[in-house]
This record gives sequence, structure tokens and C-alpha cells, in this order.
Amino acid sequence: MAHDLDALAVELAEMAAADHRAAAGANSDDPAEQLAWRRLTARHGDRLNEIMDEYGWPTAERVGEEAARAAWLIAQHADRQLDVQRRALRLLEQAVARGAAGPRELAFLRDRTLVNEGREQICGTQIAGVGEDGVPVPWPCVEPEKMDERRAEAGIEPFDAYVARFSA
Repeated sequence: MAHDLDALAVELAEMAAADHRAAAGANSDDPAEQLAWRRLTARHGDRLNEIMDEYGWPTAERVGEEAARAAWLIAQHADRQLDVQRRALRLLEQAVARGAAGPRELAFLRDRTLVNEGREQICGTQIAGVGEDGVPVPWPCVEPEKMDERRAEAGIEPFDAYVARFSA
């Protein structure tokens, strides 16, 4: 089993590296690059689903920090596979509840899943676009006046501080 988990950790890290290399294609003007991005994220989403079948959520305790973060990234980018994203969210919620994963990644994945479902996000982690002033604009948020409070609870910097990094 330990060997399997070592191999899984390597596989997840390699998937995340491929994701980073291809990520520019997500917003490319080139349809071929967009298609390559979609193909990659769909393949990764399918594989993450298989991993969840076999191992549940790949926590840092089981596969190491880098691979656990990779699994989260793959779930984050499974935007056109809502079933996979929802399942990852449920498993990550359970992992956070038992102290095996952190609330920060959970907040991002929850917001991403909500936005993909056409619902309002909770922590304002998902950016809809950039305003005319060049400042990132979040997707609509439930009780926006409580957004920074919820961000703090999840270990995420205030929205204005987050946005300032893009403007710098």
C-alpha cells in the first residue's frame, strides 16, 4: 500500500505540473489551446474520480503535502465535470472535519463549485473578471459584507489585500 501511495503522490504531482504548463490555454484566444486545456482537465478529472474511488480524498498524511495540493488543484480545474467537483468537495469537507486537510483549500473549492453551479460564492475566492479600473471583480457573493470575516476563518487574506497583489 505504501508503494501505491508513493506512486500516487508522484502521479498527482506530475498532473499538477502538466496543469501549470497548460493553464495559459484556459483563457487563450487560440481555440486549439483552449481545447487542449479542456482535454487535459477532463482527463485529470476522470483520473481524480478513479483515485477517489480507490483511496478517498488524497490527504497530505497519505500522499504528502505536494500531492494533496495537486489533488485539490485538479478538483479546482474540473470545471466541466461538476459531479467530480462536487464529490471532491464532499470528501475534502470530511477531511477538514477530521483535521486531515485545511479550510483554505476547502473555501476555494466550495466557492468554485458554487460558481460552476450558477450560485453565489461564500468567500469571494472566484474572480469573474477585471473591472474598467483594472481591479479584479469577484463573482457574486452571499452576504458580501461578511466575505472578509469568512475569508479570515478559512485562513485567506482580506479581499482588498488579495486584489492589491494583482494591481501591484
